[in-house]
Amino acid sequence: MRFVDTLIIASPEFFKGKKREEVKAFFNRAAEFMTAKVGVNNIFVATVHMDEKTPHMHLCFTPITDDGRLSAKEVLGDRKGLTKWQDDYFAHMVKAYPDFERGESASETHRKHIPTRIFKQAVSLTKQMSAIKTALDGINVLNTGKKREEILGLLKRFFPGMEDFERQVKKYRREIKELETDNAELKTKVETAEAKAEANTKTSLTKQIHEAQLQVNYNELKKFVDALPDDIKRQAQQQQSQKSQYQIR
Repeated sequence: MRFVDTLIIASPEFFKGKKREEVKAFFNRAAEFMTAKVGVNNIFVATVHMDEKTPHMHLCFTPITDDGRLSAKEVLGDRKGLTKWQDDYFAHMVKAYPDFERGESASETHRKHIPTRIFKQAVSLTKQMSAIKTALDGINVLNTGKKREEILGLLKRFFPGMEDFERQVKKYRREIKELETDNAELKTKVETAEAKAEANTKTSLTKQIHEAQLQVNYNELKKFVDALPDDIKRQAQQQQSQKSQYQIR
């Protein structure tokens, strides 16, 4: 990584009622923290955006170690190290802004980040499911054999992905459930976010709603698998099992 782009922001409620100069002072203090952390000579961009709904600052720096090496891994640290950064930043800011609140740390909530690949996997499996349904609907007395082979081929690709997706859903069950619970509230927010000034917020909320559909996608895929004809499902799974045994050898 050649540089690190950080986003420094607070809630809209925090900035409410503050004058332009007060907002600038807030970001100046935030920049002081980053300067002490990474060194003034390593910061090459620090731009405050005041023309959007919530003021924020983009600060970019080159992650240079004390002995002059380029290493984002060493400068930023692991998950525990990043949490320490956030704790130190909050301690620095709250001295000047007693009403400044820190968000809940992942170390306190024990929430896991759901990898982006799981959402992409859900989309891919849903597309495969649609293709299999189309093939199943196209079976007739004249093409049974050909269609059956086509369906078995599609299922051989589908089942391994579905098995992995099932494992991931179980692993992140708590986080997915929280997204699902928030879905109704998020939809209400999107419906009310009609003003142009809230366009960015609406886009963000729409993304969150999309993520909250993960459990719904999983339920639909499971229902589809359960409804597959037993003989076709059994044959596809046997072929997949035989293939796995061959690869292990």
